[in-house]
Amino acid sequence: MQTDEKPVLKYPFKAAPERGRILEVAPGVHWIRMPLPFKLDHINLWALDDGDDWSLVDTGIRDEETAAVWRELFANYPDRGALKRIFVTHLHPDHVGMAGWLTRKLGARLWMSRLEYLTCRVMSSDSGREAPPEALGFYKQAGWSEHAVESYRARFGRFGNQIHTLPDAFQRLSDGMEMQINGNTWRVVTGNGHSPEHACLYCPALKVFISGDQVLPRISSNVSVIPTEPDANPMADWYASLAKLRREVPDDVLVLPAHNECFHGLHARLDYLKSSQDRSLDRLEATLEMPQRVVDTFTALFGRPITESQMAVFGMATGEGIACLNYLVHAGRAVKTIDDHGCAWYRRPG
Repeated sequence: MQTDEKPVLKYPFKAAPERGRILEVAPGVHWIRMPLPFKLDHINLWALDDGDDWSLVDTGIRDEETAAVWRELFANYPDRGALKRIFVTHLHPDHVGMAGWLTRKLGARLWMSRLEYLTCRVMSSDSGREAPPEALGFYKQAGWSEHAVESYRARFGRFGNQIHTLPDAFQRLSDGMEMQINGNTWRVVTGNGHSPEHACLYCPALKVFISGDQVLPRISSNVSVIPTEPDANPMADWYASLAKLRREVPDDVLVLPAHNECFHGLHARLDYLKSSQDRSLDRLEATLEMPQRVVDTFTALFGRPITESQMAVFGMATGEGIACLNYLVHAGRAVKTIDDHGCAWYRRPG
């Protein structure tokens, strides 16, 4: 049952683990918190006992601070055994950034879904390249000023700077596959929308669900269109993934998200994420009585104006704005036209 009211989730742990420390949240499942150099200032990683050794879910972003925390962890827990496997939920740098460093340093095997691994390799190859004309045209079409486009041009290719080079071989994670970790069966549940083939991990025996960025308790995941596939419809994929998780993962699990805190209340959170997105799309559609550019829709979608003075946020808002508009276009709830200056305008049909 869907509800417009924000669900009351239960958070069983009073605080996150301290820097360089781990906290057991279920038998053999340990919480690690790593710093991030952003407004969202942390990511949660998960260390899984694996016989006499251990496995890891996600790795943190590539920077000196993260490497320092990893060294503190190794010093604080010298008897943890060997790191056997590194599971990466998806390609974003805060999740995959240290994977190459850890695989080379400790000899662990990298496990990722195929689409996430290959897409990450492709995006890393942009380092040192000029921004392609297609990307510049993409943001001009969204209504960006020349100044914003030039800022994008100057920052293009930085993805590779935030991750260590991935190993040249990996083990594929695929939807529905099952793995034995510390005597328990863990099942891969993939999702789409936030990233191409995001891999979550579910253990029925422990009633634990490692959700990555696919389900977060206090914030919603960014769902964006990027220049390489300008007419994509990731919001439809996002909706389908919310429904899939509700079908395949029971409500009684402890959810271990990549950001914020561990929580109970998965189905209520999934319902809220869907109903909240429904309302955002309804507000957006209402504004299309008059033609709008992508950059004109931010207040309707996010409840506040977002300007070019915040380029990182402005870029994410643009990607999500296009995702919402593409969803309406695909559903027949909006039409798109291009003016003589190459800018896209969206309006309601008729």
